[in-house]
Amino acid sequence: MAAFKEEVRHARERRRCLRFLQKGPAWQQRGAKGGCVLLDGGERGTVSVSLAVLGALEKDDLLRVSDGKVVLTATGVACARRLAARRDPFRGQHWEIERRVLRQGSEKEIVSATLSESPLAQLARRRTRNGEPFLTRAEFDAGEKLRADYTRGQIMPRLSANWIATVSAGKRGAGAGGGVELTDAALAARQRVDCALDAVGPELSGVLVDICCFLKGFEQVETERDWPVRSAKVVLKTALGALARHYEPSAGVRGDKSRPILHWGVENYRPKLA
Repeated sequence: MAAFKEEVRHARERRRCLRFLQKGPAWQQRGAKGGCVLLDGGERGTVSVSLAVLGALEKDDLLRVSDGKVVLTATGVACARRLAARRDPFRGQHWEIERRVLRQGSEKEIVSATLSESPLAQLARRRTRNGEPFLTRAEFDAGEKLRADYTRGQIMPRLSANWIATVSAGKRGAGAGGGVELTDAALAARQRVDCALDAVGPELSGVLVDICCFLKGFEQVETERDWPVRSAKVVLKTALGALARHYEPSAGVRGDKSRPILHWGVENYRPKLA
């Protein structure tokens, strides 16, 4: 019985240590109790871990200790994600889901972005030579908003037959992309997608749909369009800039204030020259 309690305590301590180190590295300090160390995470606080548990985690290649600094390995990060996901541990281990808030005027929408499979999210992680992000926050949010509207509008083509609709109702071919029995929200999303792609223009709308909506890789887009190597990300950034100006015309891509309107003119209006 005592051995079982000790095993449960060690398992609970392992989970607590992995959750703590998942948020960032920590520095090892001397603990108040014998046989224990204190992991200092700075603003995240501290956590007490026994030397036996810390050594077992290092032996299992879940963490690495170097000059007093304790960090999780790639295996440890995957294990921490698996422990944090209660419903679906396998998906939690392999997916990197981040929730973002997209704003359009006074409306606010929360979307989930899968960073491990989204080419746009992978591009947003890259930085320029000056250390600045390759994509601005407005450009990334614009691409995610287009993807959310594209999915909500049910524009993605169906890859198989619609087995939900009955044959007698004659709706077997309807469904996603069919335009039959669409809800008002789906129709509104389709209209927003059409307006956004029209604002960007035919030269740049195709790469937006391929990468942001269909999640095609940059190399695949370059091969299909016969573009030079590593040119898709540059074209995508230009398209995202135009898309961001469409969603937020007053703010602009870099947050600059737009010039005030000096005069409203009707059709065929011509200013007078002095």
